[in-house]
Amino acid sequence: MFDTLVSLDGNILLWIQEYLRTDWLTPVMLFITKLGNLGFIWVAMSLVMLCFRRTRRVGAAGLLAAFFSLCLNNMILKHAFSRTRPYEVVDGLILLTRKATDFSFPSGHAGSSFAAATAIFCMTRNKGGVAALILAALIAFSRLYIGIHYPSDVIAGVLTGTLCGLAAAWMIRKIMEKRKQIQC
Repeated sequence: MFDTLVSLDGNILLWIQEYLRTDWLTPVMLFITKLGNLGFIWVAMSLVMLCFRRTRRVGAAGLLAAFFSLCLNNMILKHAFSRTRPYEVVDGLILLTRKATDFSFPSGHAGSSFAAATAIFCMTRNKGGVAALILAALIAFSRLYIGIHYPSDVIAGVLTGTLCGLAAAWMIRKIMEKRKQIQC
């Protein structure tokens, strides 16, 4: 079963390399993937939202979600699974960026992106939240495009990130409810 998954994962990456990589799309995907480095775009957006009273709750949820994802994905799951990166294993796969220094499973980029985007969407339910989810999906796909993650790494990151985002949004709402009760 596991060997079948690894084989399918590798074949999907090779298919993406063969049929989706293009000279014009590669710089775009490299830029998009860099937006997810260290959760930079999500931390920056959340910090900006913290500066304005109207979006303060959204910014807090985004930061909390990114923190949850960092702890779960990068500090716990990556070390628990210790999965080798696909460019080390899949014959013929060409990595489009420098080699990573950590393990592959789950994708930290996909995790942090979907954590923050889910929190933002849950707290706003508007076009901005939808845009955040679209950016998260692009960052997650970019990890496959550049060859640094298996599809199952990205799927796991999307799932854990979504759970982290839901948890963060729930916690911020609960905190806000408590604050309203105290103020009354």
